[in-house]
Amino acid sequence: MNSVFLKTIKNTIKHWYIPLLVGIFFIIVSIISFASPISSLLTLSILFALSFLFGGVSEIIFSIVNKHQLENWGWSLAFGIITFLAGFSLLIHPNLSINVLAFYIGFTVLFRSIAAISFALDIKSYGNKNYGTLLAFGVLGAIFSFILISNPIFTGMSVVVLIAISFLFAGLFSIFLAFQLRKLHKSSKTISAELKEKYDDIIEEIRNEWND
Repeated sequence: MNSVFLKTIKNTIKHWYIPLLVGIFFIIVSIISFASPISSLLTLSILFALSFLFGGVSEIIFSIVNKHQLENWGWSLAFGIITFLAGFSLLIHPNLSINVLAFYIGFTVLFRSIAAISFALDIKSYGNKNYGTLLAFGVLGAIFSFILISNPIFTGMSVVVLIAISFLFAGLFSIFLAFQLRKLHKSSKTISAELKEKYDDIIEEIRNEWND
């Protein structure tokens, strides 16, 4: 059992439901994109912009309130900021060509997917056995976002479908992550105050030994 997991015992994950809300929102965007692939480019651009703004703000809040609970909270903060900036940029420049739009979204989702992979490994260090599913969603999101960026041959409806798939995997990752964080949240609350106090005493003894 490593120090990261011990830290989780002492500190509960706060607002675990934020990734859940982000994931649901992303999946709704994905469904809308699948259902209406021939919608106007302007409508889709605004929809993607709003989803990135919502996701970015939510993840920034989540990372800040959990900076003492999550070892790699900086990753969450970073991809929250980048997601927000991408959404803001799309909102003020909605009249983009389909290829530029795909490039914007592809890079944003790619960065989020890389951060998701890091987050999955972070969850693994907490002793969670379901990190593999999180890792898979991150990898799949990275694959589809890379296709968006590197294959300009896709145009029109094909790009919209790829974007929808990328949003789908990003949403599934966030939802699954939320439930894993909920488990950590619930398990940490079952630890008695006495045991937490013993943990503090042990850590203090270890520090004293190191300082001697």
